[in-house]
Amino acid sequence: MLENERYGEAMAMLRFLMQCQGQEQKQYEEWEALLQWLEAAFPQYADRGADTDATAEDEVNEAELARRHARFKQEQDAGYGNKLLHMAMDEPLSEQTILALEQLSYLDLPEIDDALLNWIKEREIHPLLQFRVLQTLRRRGMEGTIEISRGDEKAEIEIESIPLQPDEFPEPIMRILERVADQTEVHEPTLFYFAQELWSQFVMAVYGTKDYRSMLVEEDGMPDIWAAALHQTVSESLSGHKDEEETRAIYGITDALRFRFEQVYRSMRLFVAAGMNTP
Repeated sequence: MLENERYGEAMAMLRFLMQCQGQEQKQYEEWEALLQWLEAAFPQYADRGADTDATAEDEVNEAELARRHARFKQEQDAGYGNKLLHMAMDEPLSEQTILALEQLSYLDLPEIDDALLNWIKEREIHPLLQFRVLQTLRRRGMEGTIEISRGDEKAEIEIESIPLQPDEFPEPIMRILERVADQTEVHEPTLFYFAQELWSQFVMAVYGTKDYRSMLVEEDGMPDIWAAALHQTVSESLSGHKDEEETRAIYGITDALRFRFEQVYRSMRLFVAAGMNTP
């Protein structure tokens, strides 16, 4: 039973939930029916609820709204957490997988941590999806270091250091993209757009691996090597352009650096070729 002073808040929450996408139509109908009942039974709180709804974005941030939504669903359905775990872990990879992981970030159920840890430790899943799970664990407040397989490597990952936003990655990672921007942003904006997208996905996929650690090295020409490899990979993907010599010249990749460039370039091409297919 709702406390009297919370009827307005409940109405505001229902209005917010009805604006969210990704639920079944039946769910929206149930929310609308409940809202109509509350407004009819407690009209004195309806205006207060509307005021709260109108200022919700000013009062709480997106994460708080997502947290409220997840906990509201959990209160409605005690098995909601298990349903989300099943959607994330057992159903085909889709946008719903990512949405399920986001919702799992906000549920106060300790068994979720164990389920997610066992999943990424014991099952072979795509490294991008692995990274999303690691982000979920960090959002849930987990700390400490875990060892997992990242591709063909064993990687030690510090959970509390997992970047949640692009600007949380170390500066050397961003400076590599800036090198590509310097060469393409004005004259080849399409190439730079796709370079941004590919770099974002690739960095998440190799997080914690030898490739990732080499991106952090700002000596021995490594920033230029990675920038050249990114440029060449996107150029080849977009237009079939395979003139590596021209790309290497743009970034100053000498013969002494060519072998390392070829290694890095191969890593990026393998990632693009694999797509989102789970091994």
